[in-house]
Amino acid sequence: MREMLRLALPLVISTLSWTVMHFTDRVFLNWYSRDAMAAAMPAGALSFAVVCFPLGVAAYVNAFVSQYYGAGRHKRIGLVVWQGVWLGLLAMPFALATVPVANAMFQGIGHSPVIAGYEIELYSTITWGAGAMVAAEAMSAFFTGRGRVRTVMIVDVLAALVNVLLDYALIFGNWGFPAWGAAGAGAATAVAMWFKAIVYLTLFLRKQHREEFGTLTGCRFDGALFRRLLRFGAPSGAQLLCDVGAFTTILLIVGKLGELDLAATSLAFNLNALAFMPVYGIGIATTTAVGHRLGQNRPRLAERATWSAFTLAAIYMTLTSSLYVLAPQSLLWMHAIKADPTEFAALSGLTIILLRYVAIYNVFDAMVVVFSSAIKGAGDTRFVLLTTLCMSPLPVIATLVGVEWFGLGLYWSWISITTWLCVLGVIYMLRFRQGKWRTMRVIEAPVIGEMDYVDDREPDAFETEPALSSDS
Repeated sequence: MREMLRLALPLVISTLSWTVMHFTDRVFLNWYSRDAMAAAMPAGALSFAVVCFPLGVAAYVNAFVSQYYGAGRHKRIGLVVWQGVWLGLLAMPFALATVPVANAMFQGIGHSPVIAGYEIELYSTITWGAGAMVAAEAMSAFFTGRGRVRTVMIVDVLAALVNVLLDYALIFGNWGFPAWGAAGAGAATAVAMWFKAIVYLTLFLRKQHREEFGTLTGCRFDGALFRRLLRFGAPSGAQLLCDVGAFTTILLIVGKLGELDLAATSLAFNLNALAFMPVYGIGIATTTAVGHRLGQNRPRLAERATWSAFTLAAIYMTLTSSLYVLAPQSLLWMHAIKADPTEFAALSGLTIILLRYVAIYNVFDAMVVVFSSAIKGAGDTRFVLLTTLCMSPLPVIATLVGVEWFGLGLYWSWISITTWLCVLGVIYMLRFRQGKWRTMRVIEAPVIGEMDYVDDREPDAFETEPALSSDS
């Protein structure tokens, strides 16, 4: 448990910084216009859905780095990170090519013209950061996969701060900047993504990293390793694409119910991020710990690390669920500032009801994150993909049929989401307990002379941050 706390806590702070960033972003947009805040969630979800396949593959670099590091094969680490960076650069033109299509979709989906206009503004600007997001994810895996998680925490907090400051400047036109409104929020996020990628690249190419991990000599395309990354990472990316696609589609369907329903759903998901994103950080720590231990051929320690991670996640989710049920107004007061009192009264009343659904599925969501992260860290990505392909369409179909054919409305949409996440959590927990992941590995067998570093001390704990100063 101490090991997982040392590994997970900086990652929780890292992901929480981005949660606070998005939370503040929505607050600023709500001050600017309730319709702009309502548009932020569909536009943001769609922009993430477009890039989440390469992002999921790039995030899977973490499993490679942790297993290479555990096996003592340091020279392979720089090379595999660069394969993720190339993927990010390839994703950039693809993401930008979707802007005209997305604009036409927002105009034709049935949202009000005002909300559709804000959605187009946000999507058209935020997409410029897509390539940087993927490249930064791959480079952050260089640090998380080796347990240097405080470095990631510092970089992410700085990037989130840049985003928040630019939000305040570009949405309202403060400090001499132009007042771009909703487009300013998207531009702020794009700039913050590029800032994050540049900082990671600077740290990645430091002298000690070039010498030990080949971060400069590995700056080339390696077809065999790139295909291996796709072989294991593509199912992970497809899982992310299907899950985010399901949420995005449901949001678009909810948007047809009315502006209030969409605004309340967006606000509830925004508050849900306060619970989900820190647990996502615990999931990254789980992938790292499992990969490291399997690289050492110590699956029992990988299992213990996973159960410790789930204990942490379940405790946190229980506390946040209690807050959603017992004191939801404490989370809404910032949104009320500068908002129209009559409009916000209706919005907050509906949002409080939706937060009860979040409280129901929170612990099951922790199961999804932790146990899927564990089996993906081992290489059991095909099961994750098959589960996603079978399960992700169900809440979309249920919501569409319920809303369009039977007129069941907003609450039915949330019942569909809640049921989906609860079932997914149980499925991933059972798969983990089955234990097939114990014999899996994502890295290839070493060739003679490739073991450039061997640590035969058999430590009892994953050594996180033995020398933070060398990375920071």
